[in-house]
Amino acid sequence: MFSKRISIKDKPDYFLLTLILLLLGIGVMMVYSSSYIWAEYKYADSLYFLKRQLLFAGVGVAGMIFFMYIPYSNWAKYAKVILLICFALLLLVLIPGVGLTRGGAQSWIGVGAFSIQPSEFMKLGLIIFLSVFLSTNQKYITSFKKGFFPALILVFTAFGLIMLQPDLGTGMVLVLTCMIMIFVSGARISHFVGLGVLGLIGFALLIISAPYRISRITAFLNPWEDPLGDGFQIIQSLYAIGPGGLMGVGLGNSLQKYFYLPEPQTDFIFAILGEELGFIGGSILLILFVLLFWRGVRVAIEAPDAFGRFLALGIVSMLTVQVMINISVVIGLIPVTGITLPFLSYGGSSLTLTLCSVGILLNISRSAKL
Repeated sequence: MFSKRISIKDKPDYFLLTLILLLLGIGVMMVYSSSYIWAEYKYADSLYFLKRQLLFAGVGVAGMIFFMYIPYSNWAKYAKVILLICFALLLLVLIPGVGLTRGGAQSWIGVGAFSIQPSEFMKLGLIIFLSVFLSTNQKYITSFKKGFFPALILVFTAFGLIMLQPDLGTGMVLVLTCMIMIFVSGARISHFVGLGVLGLIGFALLIISAPYRISRITAFLNPWEDPLGDGFQIIQSLYAIGPGGLMGVGLGNSLQKYFYLPEPQTDFIFAILGEELGFIGGSILLILFVLLFWRGVRVAIEAPDAFGRFLALGIVSMLTVQVMINISVVIGLIPVTGITLPFLSYGGSSLTLTLCSVGILLNISRSAKL
């Protein structure tokens, strides 16, 4: 099925490309605005995070352009190899002395002055492989033994390795993205009901097994019980969003970035955006994400083959789930978990892989009937 000739247009979907570049531009602007105080204090260089983010963005845009012109059907041929490399990296990061620990998670591998996060690669690698599996085995997906169960084994093996780091946030994004793909492929609702029950039990065991996760749940329910400990981050995040009001306090004028909100350029960058640009600025950003989701879904629907449809759906679902989790954490709807906001948060692996992923989506759009 992957050898079938696909008609390729000369140009990608420019509307989708414009949305991506707008989000990237807002991200670079907010990384500088949210980080220059911390950067000056820690590195004696107010531009430290901005310069690195511009480098990451440059590499990511180059990757996006590269993937945009590589026929997406080629990735089906190398899906097994890509997945094996991703699993190897996840195992490598667990080796003492090789994996780097930050924020209590051994999730990075050092490469010179920079580091990579293998779990980010796994998200895209698993989406590619699962797209191949679902497109070639869709007739078996209603069968628990032949379709549903093999897909689950693959997903939860990857999830288990990520949890050994541990990185619950990335694991949640990976599992939810894959479940959306499997659901859309036509899996039985009854299988998901059973999986949901087991998932709730497993999630409860994960929380109970780690005291810090119990503390996060407690802090979520009542952050004021420990305002200087586990509740500190969410309280400071809400203190940032609250004063923003309708119009915000003005770009660059945030008070919470003055050592109140820890490292505001990463997971809680939306809080600084809400403080400086207000409800209107936050709403515009959400509208851009909604438009990105809508356009991505259209690409998936209009893709010329099943592999392209599942691949586009997986990429769009990954970005959407990540946005929903990050913003829900920042505004206090769910407990704190370490998840970056796509295109906005500071970080090399996350930004680069996000841009490479949308490069594949843009390539699919070249052959979609939009």
